[in-house]
Amino acid sequence: MGEFELIARYFTRPTARAALGVGDDCALLQPAPGTQLAISSDMLVQGRHFFADADAFLLGHKALAVNLSDLAACGARPLAFTLALALPEADDAWLEPFSRGLFALADAHGCELIGGDTTQGPLNICITVFGEVPVVNGKSRALLRSGARAGDDVYVSGTLGDARLALEALRGTVALPAGVLAQACRRMEQPTPRVALGLALRGVATAAIDVSDGLLGDLGHILQASAVGATIDTSIAIGLIAACARPDWVNGIISSERQLDFVLAGGDDYELAFTAPASARQAVQAAAQQAQTPVTRIGKIEATSGLRLIDAQGRALTRSFASFDHFA
Repeated sequence: MGEFELIARYFTRPTARAALGVGDDCALLQPAPGTQLAISSDMLVQGRHFFADADAFLLGHKALAVNLSDLAACGARPLAFTLALALPEADDAWLEPFSRGLFALADAHGCELIGGDTTQGPLNICITVFGEVPVVNGKSRALLRSGARAGDDVYVSGTLGDARLALEALRGTVALPAGVLAQACRRMEQPTPRVALGLALRGVATAAIDVSDGLLGDLGHILQASAVGATIDTSIAIGLIAACARPDWVNGIISSERQLDFVLAGGDDYELAFTAPASARQAVQAAAQQAQTPVTRIGKIEATSGLRLIDAQGRALTRSFASFDHFA
């Protein structure tokens, strides 16, 4: 099977929203009047982001999910995406479930494949996604990292730490019962992009980011862009771990220190961390209910720079947490 047959067989579909899709040198997108394009790219590399024996269907899902998560953090509605794919070989047994997992999520969000590239090489998946955000009276409604203000609450969606729990189990540093491992792996391999929540938070949240490299590291990007600081209550944050594992089991097997590592610096969660004024607490809960996504208030934005961690008694934690960095 050659390159163009591969594209035609697995990645060519009729366009629904794009003016021109797969088949020409460029795709054409026509943004709706009064909107801006939101664009983001993410790359998944075998051996770095996923294991060599990763399930192809789930990998197709995750490859697009991590990009849709970026759109969610911007409050953008998905439109389309491109796919650049390096493959060791043109293998039908891998391509069929990969494309099926990719398009199942794409169809769920009305996001169509409009172009890309294929080449032979080590398995590498790079997706660029396009979304749209409204412009009202000349002002973009996009959620940015730079809007947090002193007095804002800090929130996080869903749960944190489960993907890292799965990774450590697969590495052999944590022993998980089979059922717990399966559920934890589902959080790692098939994350849910919080697109609906991002849309519902437009006009409510002051700043947002998706949690991909670890909560504290990603929240730090908001603090830097907004020139503010924050205090995080770790006694609340630690309760965010293990939607997939009974808290009594986790607390009996994994130390609280390690649980905090997973929650605060584990990464691969693809939840949203965001800020909003204290006066908007009801609006935040309404947005969460509309998006059918739980959110938890974990801290407060402050004028003094820096990120401070406290325990249930308000005492400062002095230990440090290192979020993921490809080149650290």
